[in-house]
Amino acid sequence: MNIVATAALLQLCFSATASVSDNDPTETLVTAEPGDAVVLPCYTGGNGTPSLTMWTKDGREVGGARDAGARVSVHQDGSLKFREAVSEDRGSYLCSSTLPDGTVFRARALLQITNVPDTHPDCMWVQTQDLSRIQLNCSWFGAYPPPKLRWGEAGDFLESDNLSVVLNGSRVTDGQKLKCTATHQLLKSGLEKSCLLTLKAPFPEGDPLAAAIEGTSVTLTCTETTAAPPANTTWTKGLQKSRIETGSKYVLSDEGPSYKLTILNVTKDDEGCFFCLSENQLGVKVLEVCLTVKTSSSAYTGGIIGVFIAALIVGSAVVVAKLLYSRRHEICLGGGFGDEDTGDVLSLVDSDDEQIFQDTVPQLPPVVNGRHLTLVEVHRIPSSDHDETEPADRSPQQPEDTEEPE
Repeated sequence: MNIVATAALLQLCFSATASVSDNDPTETLVTAEPGDAVVLPCYTGGNGTPSLTMWTKDGREVGGARDAGARVSVHQDGSLKFREAVSEDRGSYLCSSTLPDGTVFRARALLQITNVPDTHPDCMWVQTQDLSRIQLNCSWFGAYPPPKLRWGEAGDFLESDNLSVVLNGSRVTDGQKLKCTATHQLLKSGLEKSCLLTLKAPFPEGDPLAAAIEGTSVTLTCTETTAAPPANTTWTKGLQKSRIETGSKYVLSDEGPSYKLTILNVTKDDEGCFFCLSENQLGVKVLEVCLTVKTSSSAYTGGIIGVFIAALIVGSAVVVAKLLYSRRHEICLGGGFGDEDTGDVLSLVDSDDEQIFQDTVPQLPPVVNGRHLTLVEVHRIPSSDHDETEPADRSPQQPEDTEEPE
């Protein structure tokens, strides 16, 4: 009988627990400011104090220690108390309390901490294929209570943390600025925060000329970083501007702001102009890229010509260098290449070398008045223009006595 009674009691407890667990617990909203003391209630019935209470947030237990000095703790009545609430405490909490009679009571509490983010709201474009409309989005997440947002300078503020607006593409202009303003009950008047978007027409950029050798591959690149809203960019070919798709001949790639077109196995038929076309709600702009295809023989001929020109330049430099080197004595003496030397030459002959010139220079007595003499001969080198008209004076000049100490 005792075993049967015990089994029946356990079955009753399990049934009560299961019946409570199946019901979705109601959620209590609690609002506080940063630094406030907060209490999240769990069991408010009159059936006694819970024998066991556990609080969880996002599946993790919180406030497990019943330490009065802890910032977050579970008290005897089953409530969860925050000594000083912070922004990170916001969220949904689940309480599970076991009552003295064995039943389990569950409750939810949503804690909201009033907050004004330090950042500005975010303005962004919403990509759309409909170029007749412009869709904008403004959001300011993290603010509580929800902020009030407004697009433009006129109109009413709407309480929302995410506000979208759709504009007619025909009524906007290049360079126009669009502003989203956010206000909050905790912000003082005149301290609203905002974000700004500027409308800009597309302007694709790239090298307008390209060259390739027949049988190879070549890549054409187009860069678009200006357009706002972002532009739709495509590649076309020829006067008909037929749109190019990826296939066995062409490979298209989109790497951020760069749009690349790779042409495989280039032939003469690929020679011509390709067009990078960028379009948004403010207009269409085109970059023209003209491709020149060369045969392998023409490329070989061009290489030979280049080598010949380089060799010619090097050879000319060698000839000029040799010429300068051979005339270096004339350049160093200031005579230049074609200048005539008509100046006098002063020859100083040391007295010990007078024997060398004995056939052309009259001998002087070795000693005069007890001093040695030095012979100085001054003669002029005749100019070629005066060889016939002015015969050279070959008579010896009167030497000058230079005294030297003995």
